[in-house]
Amino acid sequence: MEKYKIVVCDHIHEEGLNLLRRDDKIDMVFAADMDKTALLDVIKEADVAITRSSTDVDEKFINAVKGKMKAIVRAGVGVDNVDIPGCSKEGIIVMNVPTANTIAAVELTMTHMLSCMRMFPYSHDHLKNQRIWKREKWYGYELKGKKLGVIGFGNIGSRVGIRSKAFEMDVIAYDPYIHPSKATDVGVKYTTNFDDILSCDIITIHTPKNKETVGMIGADEIAKMKDGVVLINCARGGLYDEDALYDGLKSGKIRFAGIDVFNKEPAIDNKLLDLDNICVSPHLGANTFESQYNIAVEAAQQAIEAAKGIAYPHALNLPIDETKIPAFVKPFLEMGQKIGFLASQMNKAPIVSIKVSGRGDIAEYVNSLATFVTVGALADISGDTINYVNADFVAKERGIKVETEELPASPVYKNLVTVKLTTDKDVIEISATMFNDDVQRIVDINGFGVDVEPKGNMILFKNTDVPGVIGQVGTLLAAHEVNIADFRLGRNKSSEALAVIIVDSAVNDKTLKELSNLNACISVSYARI
Repeated sequence: MEKYKIVVCDHIHEEGLNLLRRDDKIDMVFAADMDKTALLDVIKEADVAITRSSTDVDEKFINAVKGKMKAIVRAGVGVDNVDIPGCSKEGIIVMNVPTANTIAAVELTMTHMLSCMRMFPYSHDHLKNQRIWKREKWYGYELKGKKLGVIGFGNIGSRVGIRSKAFEMDVIAYDPYIHPSKATDVGVKYTTNFDDILSCDIITIHTPKNKETVGMIGADEIAKMKDGVVLINCARGGLYDEDALYDGLKSGKIRFAGIDVFNKEPAIDNKLLDLDNICVSPHLGANTFESQYNIAVEAAQQAIEAAKGIAYPHALNLPIDETKIPAFVKPFLEMGQKIGFLASQMNKAPIVSIKVSGRGDIAEYVNSLATFVTVGALADISGDTINYVNADFVAKERGIKVETEELPASPVYKNLVTVKLTTDKDVIEISATMFNDDVQRIVDINGFGVDVEPKGNMILFKNTDVPGVIGQVGTLLAAHEVNIADFRLGRNKSSEALAVIIVDSAVNDKTLKELSNLNACISVSYARI
């Protein structure tokens, strides 16, 4: 059996390593304690590498892996130590894990907000270290009734807003890249006027670091703020101009600031540390045991999917201009690739055509979707190293027609993607949508209404709709020690049923053959996504 080699270049949580060890198609090499020069020899035959900040993905690294490596997973958010253009030139997909530390960053933001309002670190030091009991010195302010401005209302900013509403704050969001309903649906006001944010009592920023956001809060913006404003930054160093921030804190225009990130780190000599109205922490946004667990598990899962060619979640060098597409599109691209892969597993025969249709706002981006669907559909049947760049070429070379279609809005779903894969033996049609921006769901398979996440070990069992079938399937799987994690059933008007069965472990051919021999069985297929 062919195995894919994944090299873990830096330390990650043990559960991530266990996930790699448990997959019988993965050959995991743990090289975190290896000298970085010796590492270059180890990664030469790797399909995927998992890195953190200790390993630079530079020219030497790329030269060692080019021609073989499919992808690199940065187990964390920051990719400052990854030469993304260099990787792109060699066709190496670069991915990060941007959401695993979301809750940790959200809670740290709330910690800084509360610490600033109550001056907690200073009162703690007064009593704990100086042994002074002086309650009258430490009068603070309550969050209730204060106006909070949230710059950037994505995964982290939106959750900060929701938690701040629980403190009975008046929350207003500024983010030109989201639909206003993302804020208003959770009781947060939305504005396109940045001055509305500058008039708030407290301002917290949760944007990526790029040309638009570096120094977006500077001297001019601070001058427009109300006297005694509180500023929070637990996102990226440099979003606040540090010189302007220093001047504002020193003059008292800014009453307090909570800062976790700095322009240059480690920030042990930063002049902000000389001030007595600032709460600081050494870039602790991801420093919880839970987030490190999540980062490792997600990084390992992404590495497995990339090695097998199933999907490239959170890819940073996609063959599309991400500045020209809304944020909601990217999860659909990942989902489209999974649907393409699933369709090809359900119908293992030469592919004749692939048709991708879109309803709703996503319809405008069906051409990009088609590229991802094609990569997924050809991943398991192509001997080529297929990727987003050569997908169209490989399809044409194999005589596969790729079509796209923009359809009218769905009466049921805000956005709906349908993949129709035709082989020389059958037609598979799968429709899927997205809930709450990041919850992927397959809602229809060949006319059978279902509700299932495209993930895990999936048995698709089609049968005549007669009594006792579910019991027979359950008994047979139990006899083969296959545990059912989820069971979703769809029925049609032709007295047929389709069961989508999610199981905890891989299913062998013998089990599938016995399922196909059941009297009611019409067809059975299996996919590992």
